[in-house]
Amino acid sequence: MIRRWLPLLLGAGLALSAAPRVNRASLAALEKSFDRRLERDVLDSDPFLLLGMTRGVFIEGFGAVYSTEVNLAPIPGISPFHPELTRDDLARLRQKKVSRLPALKQAMKAMLLDAAASLDGVSGEENIVLAVSLFRHPREDSSGIPGQIVMQSLKRQLLDFHSGKRDKAQLDSVIRVQEF
Repeated sequence: MIRRWLPLLLGAGLALSAAPRVNRASLAALEKSFDRRLERDVLDSDPFLLLGMTRGVFIEGFGAVYSTEVNLAPIPGISPFHPELTRDDLARLRQKKVSRLPALKQAMKAMLLDAAASLDGVSGEENIVLAVSLFRHPREDSSGIPGQIVMQSLKRQLLDFHSGKRDKAQLDSVIRVQEF
């Protein structure tokens, strides 16, 4: 009886002990790349403020998921000469955040393309997901500004754009965007 089950048990043991398709080093390399892009490359003269380092996880059968938190525009500092935020301060803060949203979204799309090209262990039928939470000051008017943006697409669809098989003008058609 044991002889009949031994090959199955050995096969299951080997399958469980096999190295993961996506290793931690490849996830970490993209985490650092995403952080650099958000801190420096998106808006060189006035970068986003990264509030939490990007973290990536690989979920077998689903894909790679990255998450981070940024402040689109820092609030003016409180000091003895500027003891509180005025309505004008809050209005400027809101306008700056609204004007910077398109740059963040473009950066997120580029980051999805980079991830698809870099994560060899993720299959073409698995997803690449990027979630960015946006910091809000309790007194600011955040209407029209999401608290979180999530972009998701299948890796194979992103690779078609990365390799030039499809025109990048059509990229929005394959990326699912959710704003909360």
